[in-house]
Amino acid sequence: MADDKTIRGPQDRSRVNLSEDYEVRYWTDTFGISESQLEEVVKRVGPSASAVELELRRTTLEKG
Repeated sequence: MADDKTIRGPQDRSRVNLSEDYEVRYWTDTFGISESQLEEVVKRVGPSASAVELELRRTTLEKG
């Protein structure tokens, strides 16, 4: 069954799905990173949106 993008629940917001272009675009635009950087973070911390955001904020502060 195809992914129904009209049905969005808490699980949709709680995980980063690298297979969905709109999600990748959101994360890369929001944090000013490349797709490969996002993939590396997800590989390192897992697909949890909160873990990805925490890691991206932490690494952004270290660089700044």
